[in-house]
Amino acid sequence: MDKYLIFILIFLLQKTNSQDLYENLEVEIKKNVDWYAGILIEGHKMPLKNGYEAQLYGTSYYNQLQPLLLSTSGELVWSEEPFRFRVKKEKILFDKSYAPLEYKKAGKSLRDAYLYASENFFPPSGKMPPDLFFSVPQYNTWIELTYNQNQKDILEYAKAIIDTGMPPGIIMIDDNWQEDYGKWNFHQGRFPNPKAMMKELKELGFKVMLWVCPFVSADSDIYRELEKKRLFMFDKTEKPAMVRWWNGVSAVLDLTNPESEKWFKGVLNNLINEFGVDGFKLDAGDGRFYKGIKSLKEVNPNTHTELFAKIGLSYPYNEYRATWKMGGQPLVQRLHDKSHDWEDLNKLIPHMLLEGIMGYPFSCPDMIGGGQFTSFLDDAPIDQELVVRSTQVHALMPMMQFSVAPWRILDERHFKAVLDAVNLRNKFKETILNLAKKASTTGEPIVRSMEYVYPHKGYVEITDQFMLGNNILVAPFLSKGEGSRKVILPKGTWKSDAGKVYKGGKSITIDVPLTRLPYFIKE
Repeated sequence: MDKYLIFILIFLLQKTNSQDLYENLEVEIKKNVDWYAGILIEGHKMPLKNGYEAQLYGTSYYNQLQPLLLSTSGELVWSEEPFRFRVKKEKILFDKSYAPLEYKKAGKSLRDAYLYASENFFPPSGKMPPDLFFSVPQYNTWIELTYNQNQKDILEYAKAIIDTGMPPGIIMIDDNWQEDYGKWNFHQGRFPNPKAMMKELKELGFKVMLWVCPFVSADSDIYRELEKKRLFMFDKTEKPAMVRWWNGVSAVLDLTNPESEKWFKGVLNNLINEFGVDGFKLDAGDGRFYKGIKSLKEVNPNTHTELFAKIGLSYPYNEYRATWKMGGQPLVQRLHDKSHDWEDLNKLIPHMLLEGIMGYPFSCPDMIGGGQFTSFLDDAPIDQELVVRSTQVHALMPMMQFSVAPWRILDERHFKAVLDAVNLRNKFKETILNLAKKASTTGEPIVRSMEYVYPHKGYVEITDQFMLGNNILVAPFLSKGEGSRKVILPKGTWKSDAGKVYKGGKSITIDVPLTRLPYFIKE
């Protein structure tokens, strides 16, 4: 009897361990019902198809991630922790869940399901990023300077923005401005007078953000200081875990330790107070970096991504590429770096549409022309038309971000088309700002799919046009070569950018020269 009680006690203790798995779940896929999952980098694969499978544990899929599935008939599945799922022809199978899986029939449409999830699992905070993110472009120094971030070239980049007729906005100084990873002070050789640089950038009209990450180089004095204070994640030998990431091997801050968070925020606050920095691009933090290593508090790898994202809540000027479970929060979420090609350009709209229904309305569709710096190295061919069409996709999205300098790589005709798209955004600035403000309180996406606004009308597979709010339909041109495209107009009366009025409930074909971004306003 005593042995039996001991066995029961051990079993119960094991069930309370945070790493225990919970019961499986099966959800029927009803006829003519489609499902979407919160894996943002795979938005172009949505709605989910037979054979799709995913494991959310220990990853960010290189982008934002949300433990949520939604259906076009108002159903949803949510869990507070990671899980695995597999899509079959008639059902979705869930297992390996680290918290209970909750299925809910919340209404009759995709919008019903999303709004229920938003209200109950990631309610909007009532806050949004600063207006400047939505009203003017952002400029990231990465593509132009890569690892040669320096005072002289950054100032030249900023001056060229204004000299070429583009508006000042937010400038993001990217990786390698610092002395070392974890030594978040300006490199003295590349930035001989950072205070003077900051002063000049501000006088030119820019807000300034700096790139940072949670890694610390192991051969630095900062590493030795933080190791003594035990502020790092640890391996099985109780030594600081060495994590391999895209820039080498580093120790990683343990943000389950309040002292680690205090140290990191102290460094960031010092940059604000001493140099007038406005905010930070907080990179890395992906769940995969935390697998198989230990922290002060035992949590899933994904929770470390969440803790890193919460740092940004203290800094209104922020940007993230990888987050977990941060829907409804005033964080700027950027899509994963796209390549300089037409295939990736076509992913921008479906990815942004998925962002909206996963609770991330304050999003930026990557860098204009592509964010993969290898696309622009040496004599890599530049597709000028692609840069123009990419700018046009961004123009009526929540945010637009340049990195490669369009005035450097484009001829006069193509650069003028870019300027036209930037100026068009100014026309819709108040509309976008108002939608962002509403998103901060209602959770409603800024850009919306046709299915979201017009449910059950056969619009599920439309991923080459989108709604800005409920009354503006945007239909960018997404292939090489000027020509025509088909636009599907819902019922109603629609006035085009060219001034022509159409009766909806049908598809139309329109000409789209290089300088045109087609849009239609419902009257």
